[in-house]
Amino acid sequence: MYDKELALEILIQLKSATETLIKRLETIHYVTDFTDSPEGMEKLDAACMLLSAIGESVKKLDKVTNSDLLQNYFEVEWKKVMGLRDIIAHQYFDINAEAIYNVCKTKIKPLNYTINIIISDLSK
Repeated sequence: MYDKELALEILIQLKSATETLIKRLETIHYVTDFTDSPEGMEKLDAACMLLSAIGESVKKLDKVTNSDLLQNYFEVEWKKVMGLRDIIAHQYFDINAEAIYNVCKTKIKPLNYTINIIISDLSK
């Protein structure tokens, strides 16, 4: 068994990070909204930082739950969430803005939704 309180704490941090990312990217509608201005590049940097933090927290969650929790929520490709963190951290200058844009626009809301389900399930 694992420390449910610690798992919930990490999940709440993940919920907050995904919600922050969703909110901050409300004005990003095209990849060029990232790449065509200094302000857009700042948003890209901020998105990468949050994606990196999310990936690191998912790794921590998987570790503290002995890899037992996330496997029950197959809607999210958890290994890819963790892997994106590694790409951002180790290959930052080679990051593809379009790939980050696609992740932000197609993966973060479903991730947030699943995190909320996990929180609800663990809170029962």
